[in-house]
Amino acid sequence: MSSKPKLSSPLASKVVALSESRQLDVLASLCERRQATVIRIPLISIEDSPDQVAVLEWVEAFVTDPPDYLIILTGEGLRRLLSAAKRHNLESKFVDTLAKVCKICRGPKPARVLKEIDVSVEHFGTEPTTTGIIEALESLQLEGARVGVQLYGEDPNQQLMDYLTSRHPQGCSSVSPYIYRSNSDAEKVEELILKMFADEIDFIAFTSMPQVRRLFSVADKAGLRPKLMAGLAKTKIAAVGPVVAELLDTYGCEVSAMPASSYFMKPLVRAMEAKCIDIENQSHISS
Repeated sequence: MSSKPKLSSPLASKVVALSESRQLDVLASLCERRQATVIRIPLISIEDSPDQVAVLEWVEAFVTDPPDYLIILTGEGLRRLLSAAKRHNLESKFVDTLAKVCKICRGPKPARVLKEIDVSVEHFGTEPTTTGIIEALESLQLEGARVGVQLYGEDPNQQLMDYLTSRHPQGCSSVSPYIYRSNSDAEKVEELILKMFADEIDFIAFTSMPQVRRLFSVADKAGLRPKLMAGLAKTKIAAVGPVVAELLDTYGCEVSAMPASSYFMKPLVRAMEAKCIDIENQSHISS
């Protein structure tokens, strides 16, 4: 099969660092097709939870005694629950139960997975954040209800769980079907930091919070936090959505490019293109 033709793009000749892992090839291809130079530095890998017994127990309980509501935070988490169900010959029952339960999705990614299995979504968060989920839950009758929650990584999401407790459900059962692990070795991450400090990178793109935390963790262990901050100030930072952008803000980083509404890879690349155009327009005005 022939490769797709190159596109004329404001990203042409730009150097873009990608910290994505799961969809690294997809994101890299989108950038390379636009004639950008890509530096692949996957900071985090995603793996099944090592506690598969707990995941299976949750799946079994879900199909035998379903909750009234299921809160789905990530598409990745839902995919891994489906995979766990399939490994134990429970996929059909799991999908049937999903269709019957009232589902609240944090954002469009879980909804996309549900659509693949012909299951519709009853409610969305008002925005794809924990706060957005909580705002959506305000209108639902949770008192005395049973609630299931798909968490992710090793984040207990205390804000959400505390809120659910305050609504006095009959029960609340959570599951974390995957975890994050460090991917690229620290030496490569340190090299990335020094490249940004030397102003050799135009954009760095982040697609999850653990990527941001790993970058700063490596910098701190190597005594490179000052150079990282200086490098990020020189580099245009792209965030896939508001959750990642908010975390970057807590580190004192300014996000230059973010999709307006659809928080996926292609809109992320388009946001970077739009930033390039904005910079070019500003340079024309100033000159």
